[in-house]
Amino acid sequence: MSEVEKTGLSRRGALGTMLAAGAVTALGAASPAAAAGSNVSDVDGSAARGQTASGRLYELRCGNARAVIAGVAATVLSYQVDGEELLLTHAADDVGEGYQGKTILPWCNRIDHGKYTFGGKQYAVPINEPDRDTALHGLLSFTEWQPVRHTRDSVVLEVQQHPHYGYPFHVAFRMEFALGRRGLSSTLTARNIGSGPAPFGTANHTYVKAASGTIDSIELELGASTYYVVNDRLIPTGTAPVAGTPYDFRTAKKIGATKMDTAFKDVRRGEDGLATVTFRRPGGHTVRLWMDSSYGYLQCYTDDGPTGHPPRSGLTVEPVSCAPNCFNTGDGLVVLSPGRAWRGTWGLSAS
Repeated sequence: MSEVEKTGLSRRGALGTMLAAGAVTALGAASPAAAAGSNVSDVDGSAARGQTASGRLYELRCGNARAVIAGVAATVLSYQVDGEELLLTHAADDVGEGYQGKTILPWCNRIDHGKYTFGGKQYAVPINEPDRDTALHGLLSFTEWQPVRHTRDSVVLEVQQHPHYGYPFHVAFRMEFALGRRGLSSTLTARNIGSGPAPFGTANHTYVKAASGTIDSIELELGASTYYVVNDRLIPTGTAPVAGTPYDFRTAKKIGATKMDTAFKDVRRGEDGLATVTFRRPGGHTVRLWMDSSYGYLQCYTDDGPTGHPPRSGLTVEPVSCAPNCFNTGDGLVVLSPGRAWRGTWGLSAS
């Protein structure tokens, strides 16, 4: 549970613009013990040198499952079960596109016009979607996280978001990925180490791969009863019930030709407090994404306009802590008081 008060341009193009906008620094060098414990392996088996365009790589193994975590953006670069790659991913020496697998911080989705007001002051962050005049997916998408501990089946990484002209807040992030018999889990802790309140939001942008062909044949079950209506720049203008719309996946059905870059809320949860999204993939494993109550939203993107791979080869359903443009609306915004922490966990499993 959270300890705090919760108050065009292609995505590849946005990534290119973001490369010039980063203004953050990772934590200091890893301890010798952490470095010594890191047996790295490229997602495509080609890198043994320990450093790639995606940063240092951390292989996790448990039984018939294998995962590869990349240091840049604490990225889930690979998740395999019984030798089948379940993710739409990219080689470690490529930057990929569409934020594949990245942990998104200190905000996710869009800030309208790249401007917001917090604590009575207006701030501006770099616009990296110029055709939409928005700031997309935070400031840490190309920053390498540093290792704290790496074992056969887990890795802990850390990074700091140092104060930035448009984000003058100091937040430390710690991520633990663990691979077990129940799948791959990801636990993020965000702690305000600055002197004043700090707003933040987070998501993970992992794509589930179609086992064959396109995602049209995937049977998706996504138990959310409300979606966000957006304008032509993908900024929310309101909400509406999913009932009677193409976005109603409360009962499992094939994705078909439905196109989405769509946020959802009012997510159905089990008695354990977890929300689960199910991807039944013809010809491959069934994949399940789960998230705890710290993640109250989902963002679904059907990858209709990539440049580096065929359209609709994969689908991302992001676990998200807040709504799009929450820095302006406050919808799901997390505000951390000095010294306080937020923690959230999501995961993947396959059967």
